[in-house]
Amino acid sequence: MNSNISSTQISAEDNERSKKFLLWLSMISMVMIFAALTSAIVVRKADGNWFSFAIPFEFTLSTVVLLLSSISIGAAVTLTKKERKGPASLLLLVTFIFGLIFAWLQFKGWEALVQNDIYFIDNKTGNISGSFFYVVTALHLLHMIGGIIAVFVSFIQSMRGKYTTKNYLGLKLSATFWHFLDGLWLYLFLFLQFQDRIL
Repeated sequence: MNSNISSTQISAEDNERSKKFLLWLSMISMVMIFAALTSAIVVRKADGNWFSFAIPFEFTLSTVVLLLSSISIGAAVTLTKKERKGPASLLLLVTFIFGLIFAWLQFKGWEALVQNDIYFIDNKTGNISGSFFYVVTALHLLHMIGGIIAVFVSFIQSMRGKYTTKNYLGLKLSATFWHFLDGLWLYLFLFLQFQDRIL
């Protein structure tokens, strides 16, 4: 009996370690991708023919929403540890809604760019500063969609009572990924917002 329990515990620990490893591997890969993109912006801007433009306010709002979502999912993890499943589920739902609002604000921001004649491909001037902005923000949003799905799955699992004080790995992984996406966006937003001052 004891050997069975021990082997089960070891198997669970190995499973947790492997899932955490895969998550961290994917996040490191994302860091490398966005580091390459921001480095490309630095190099391309140094070559000249770079058009600076004001970033629409919608992107600032989306940043605030994402920061609030990190607070809500962090609180959901804390409440899950305390077996307060109802409030934890509610906060996961709030985080999911925040994620949808973030995505909606990104689209509204792109609409504002188009209204200000900032296009993904500028056939008139051939300037690619707008192209870089669209690529960076769209690629982040693509990863955010994965985060939104993960949060929704965690919400469903929480509603079903699947998480306990000792077993909430899925929620921990979702929260870790969400915080990472939040931090990544904050870096990208500040870089894009203040590049004219720092480059």
